[in-house]
Amino acid sequence: MDSIKIALAQLNPTVGDIAGNLEKLRTARKKAAAVGADLVLSTELFISGYQPEDLVMKPAFLAACLKAVEALAADTADGGPGVIVGFPRQGEAGRHNSVAVLDGGEIIAIRDKVDLPNYGEFDEKRVFTPGEMPGPVSFRGVRIGIPICEDIWGDLGVCETLAESGAELLLSPNGSPYYRGKVDVRHQVVLKQVIETGLPLVYLNTLGGQDELVFDGGSFGFNADKTLAFQMPQFAEDIAISEWERGDDGWRIVGGKVSALPIGEASDYRACVLGFADYVNKNGFKSVVLGLSGGIDSAICAAIAVDALGAERVHCVMLPYRYTSEESLSDAAACAKALGCRYDIVAIEEPVSGFQAALESLFEGTEEGITEENLQSRTRGTILMAISNKFGAMVVTTGNKSEMSVGYATLYGDMNGGFNPIKDLYKMQVYAVAAWRNTERPEGMHGPEKNAIPQNIIDKTPSAELRPDQTDQDSLPPYPVLDDILECLVEREMSVEAIVARGHDAETVHRIEHLLYIAEYKRRQSAPGVKITRKNFGRDRRYPITNRFRDR
Repeated sequence: MDSIKIALAQLNPTVGDIAGNLEKLRTARKKAAAVGADLVLSTELFISGYQPEDLVMKPAFLAACLKAVEALAADTADGGPGVIVGFPRQGEAGRHNSVAVLDGGEIIAIRDKVDLPNYGEFDEKRVFTPGEMPGPVSFRGVRIGIPICEDIWGDLGVCETLAESGAELLLSPNGSPYYRGKVDVRHQVVLKQVIETGLPLVYLNTLGGQDELVFDGGSFGFNADKTLAFQMPQFAEDIAISEWERGDDGWRIVGGKVSALPIGEASDYRACVLGFADYVNKNGFKSVVLGLSGGIDSAICAAIAVDALGAERVHCVMLPYRYTSEESLSDAAACAKALGCRYDIVAIEEPVSGFQAALESLFEGTEEGITEENLQSRTRGTILMAISNKFGAMVVTTGNKSEMSVGYATLYGDMNGGFNPIKDLYKMQVYAVAAWRNTERPEGMHGPEKNAIPQNIIDKTPSAELRPDQTDQDSLPPYPVLDDILECLVEREMSVEAIVARGHDAETVHRIEHLLYIAEYKRRQSAPGVKITRKNFGRDRRYPITNRFRDR
């Protein structure tokens, strides 16, 4: 063959929905066949969904995945496109992260992932066995190398081995989660392999939310001359047809489309929306409910919920107490009106007074303080959970990463909920994302075109309003200072000495480090939330709860 058409299926599978994932790929194959494609490439572990985690330890699950692959192989007897499909399989040496190449009604080849990642959000060495160093697969006369995800990221020389054993082009199925700037990182990884092998390389990435992780798509291909041949969109399903021609210098992708990609706050926001939408929809929730306080965090969460699900599936509830300002009441109402969602007010004065009365004799002789403040938050959490139980709406929790870092959140109160779309956004990032959303509405969003969040919510001083005249800065450094210290401690794992050298007060840095460590027990009990930064709480950062280390 001197030309070949390869369809790139950037799709949104669901972990465990083997039948649904198979049907998605069958539909993609039909579309590819209609435009004359010779081959369809799917993403890493497509049949099972990614990441399947300990599901792959169930023999019944592996058997069901294999059965789906065999059914898809039978489809290829129709003379249409062949398929490269990712699936977990049980081999003689153990369980493997594999791809099967299907054509002519058969499985014509299987290749196993060699380099198993075991860092950050990845834990594949726990459940998979590394494959043998692969050779290329001959597909209709074209020798194709199929390095699977980490096989192009790591240093085991998988791509080099494929090139040396005769591969003419490289097709890499991936499951690469989002963080800001990740597309540039992927481009550099691929370019390194292109330079070392002298071969064109297609990087196909999966799409969709899976628990905390968001897979943003953004698939692309580079020709052997290091030029970007095509760039698929982020945060959207797409089937692209890559057209290849064989020349004197080998295979080349011709006429590819380069999509513009969102950057900065635009990409973070779309990741939050996609992760939230898939968590709600894939887990079968019909609607969501959240406490709308009049503050920035709950406002941006409400906007994300409306953009993800539509206003008719979002219920906002204001839960005022004696310390709730008129400004907050009006701001919350204005936000719900701007978003077009249901808005109710449930006052908590009576239930809080009931708790206080029940505890009066036990608390006699003590001073009011944090305990009484937390009673307000826990009353709100109980009411939201009651609404959830009665109507089946998932509670959205709204704490940002700054608060979650230092424990500035109430366990069994405002931490109640099923999912947190801003859990991995620091406070200043929340402000930046909110300001951006007020000027832009990405394609596919259900909320208002602009001004989703009243400007006063963005402008006013943040407060939990649990006591008179309270502000967040009564007990925390200014958020720009706090966020920089936290990023140094969490993302960069910097020493206190190095953080102080950046211009921060030593006593403040020590205090924030202490708060970070002692809040670990709270974070272990917090709802999952979208991963946005390079290191989120949960999969990426696993610190002990019992921990006396301090960097002194």
